[in-house]
Amino acid sequence: MSYNSPKDNREFIERLKASGDLVTVNQEVDWDLEMGAIVRRVCEGQLSAPYFKKITDYPEFEAFGAPMATYRRLAIAMGLDAATPIPEIANTYVQRTKEKPIDPVIIEASEAPCKANILTGDDANLLHLPGPMVHDGDGGRYLATWHFVVSKDPDTQAINWGMYRMMVFDEKTMVGPVLPFSDMGKMFYGKYVPRNEPMPFAAVLSADPISSLAACAPSPIPEDQLAGMLRGEPVELVKCETCDLYVPAHSEIIIEGEVIPNVMIEEAPFGEYTGYRTSPREKRTVYRVKTITYRNDPIMMVSNMGVPTDEGQLLRSFSLGLEMHKLLESQGIPITGVYMLPESTHHLVVVGVKPAYTGIASQIANLIFGSKLSPWFHMVVVVDEKTDIYSKDEVIHALSTKCHPVRGIHKYDNQVGTPLNPYASPAERRMSQGAKVLFDCLFPLDWPASDLPLKVAFSTNYPQHIQEKVLSNWENYGYGQ
Repeated sequence: MSYNSPKDNREFIERLKASGDLVTVNQEVDWDLEMGAIVRRVCEGQLSAPYFKKITDYPEFEAFGAPMATYRRLAIAMGLDAATPIPEIANTYVQRTKEKPIDPVIIEASEAPCKANILTGDDANLLHLPGPMVHDGDGGRYLATWHFVVSKDPDTQAINWGMYRMMVFDEKTMVGPVLPFSDMGKMFYGKYVPRNEPMPFAAVLSADPISSLAACAPSPIPEDQLAGMLRGEPVELVKCETCDLYVPAHSEIIIEGEVIPNVMIEEAPFGEYTGYRTSPREKRTVYRVKTITYRNDPIMMVSNMGVPTDEGQLLRSFSLGLEMHKLLESQGIPITGVYMLPESTHHLVVVGVKPAYTGIASQIANLIFGSKLSPWFHMVVVVDEKTDIYSKDEVIHALSTKCHPVRGIHKYDNQVGTPLNPYASPAERRMSQGAKVLFDCLFPLDWPASDLPLKVAFSTNYPQHIQEKVLSNWENYGYGQ
């Protein structure tokens, strides 16, 4: 059963145009900072996605910025109405990912739009692609800002799609960090580097929106199957030109090559999803390019990481939170919801729960801090089932009034972190070391009912018939709906 998600970015662009979520920019824009500045301002203002028709020095290309930096655009990508509320989007994701995995289908190269143009040898030149200078002060041009890298375990043949930043070094070389705890890092450092073997890769630039969403999700389901589940139909893949990897056939641009073991080149700095530039210029992993394929009239996707909210924060928050939801639910925890605030740069997660027993907040924290998701966040706020986890006002109120400053705050030292955490010391960043904290916003179960503070609000302090009377007369009072 198809969920009517856009098959490619061209269809996605048309739907955004129809919903009023796209601005077509006909004026020529420069790849050197101007395009990045426009996309950054769009993200910070939560504005419509910019579709750039003319790029300086690159007449063959167009560009599409901030593709999924709002929940409206995420809803459209999932085949839903743009105005779908966040809880409904989340519930839709959870329900779809509970269905049977959907294997991809392989199509012939002659049928794959991404094979319309094939560049090899000297023609496979990264500088022929409009990689933007995203932020002033970046270490170089970052060609891959909204993309994913396809890699394969040489022993198990397991496939990984993951987003790993890549800076252009020269015509044939990209460089970027591959963290050892990431899925691709485990393959590369655990299998290829000890054997001194290059690892084939395919960088997928501007895939369809659902494949990009699947690549962001820390799901145990293989990403090509997960994309099918989210679409409700198989994703069409096509074999690469130079290796035994398969990529979404309706992508705009594919870069094929090898990740080179035991060779490092300096990369960074780069403005990151945390809203800071925390990565020093250091030697990092090297990608050597063999072949570039692309569609006719290719469209380059441009994301711009920085202060909230952009798609890196929104989609990672969305998928991380829902994977936590499934983890806690699988352990029988009576949760009522999980929401990771994008505005926190996916560092803060709010868990709603029915406080059925003492210590449930600590159990929740221990479960998710001990999961593979834990490097990407460090704050957990546990609230009761009466708190709307999607309302920042209610979460702040609960945190400020129900969390005891001593008994309610639990610190966890010497935990796994990432080199991008702004709060971490330089030594902690180098070691990917972090710290965690739990804010327990549940009133203790042993308090007598007569001693429980009573919340004062329209929904709790007035009889139902009074609430209904007031609501039914709201416009008569002179207020809008």
